[in-house]
Amino acid sequence: MQSFIKGIFKAKTEPIIIVSGLPRSGTSMVMKMLEAGGIPPLTDHVRSADDDNPKGYYEFERAKKLKEGDAAWLPEAQGKAVKVIGALLVELPPEYEYRVLFMRRRIEEVLASQSKMLERRGEEKKVDDDTMAVLFQKHIQQVGAWMEKQSNLRCIDVDYNAMLEEPIPQVEQINRFLGGQLDEAAMADVVDRDLYRQRK
Repeated sequence: MQSFIKGIFKAKTEPIIIVSGLPRSGTSMVMKMLEAGGIPPLTDHVRSADDDNPKGYYEFERAKKLKEGDAAWLPEAQGKAVKVIGALLVELPPEYEYRVLFMRRRIEEVLASQSKMLERRGEEKKVDDDTMAVLFQKHIQQVGAWMEKQSNLRCIDVDYNAMLEEPIPQVEQINRFLGGQLDEAAMADVVDRDLYRQRK
């Protein structure tokens, strides 16, 4: 009975690991890396792999409904990794602990990757690249300022471009941030330079 109670207490205090950042910034790759390192992902596999993300999106649909007040899934996310877009980080309830890995990628590469994705889908851009770049930069600054004020949240930036060039230092940084118990070799093996298709 004591071990059972201890197990419940531990589950209630484990932080939720959030992978966030701009679209097309490497969030899916890092989710897969965390899974390889030993952290279970919270995903529902509703969105399947395609040409834009051949190794899967690692998304959880309910995480997209935080703004609508759907936070009942968060207890299930403790001790796991889940993708949450940057705009929804501010909707995270304050009663949980969060460890955020915020992806950084060159803005011009993000825009090029988005353009390619829209082209594959037969969709047109609604905003030109210069305007979108300004909006993205402003968004990153606003989210960063908000995270700095949260006592229940810690964050590190993960450099996508550096990860593709030399994954080991980035993997080591992630492992230290998350407690030092991850399989760094397995995480580094996930990095696939062949998928680095929009280089600037």
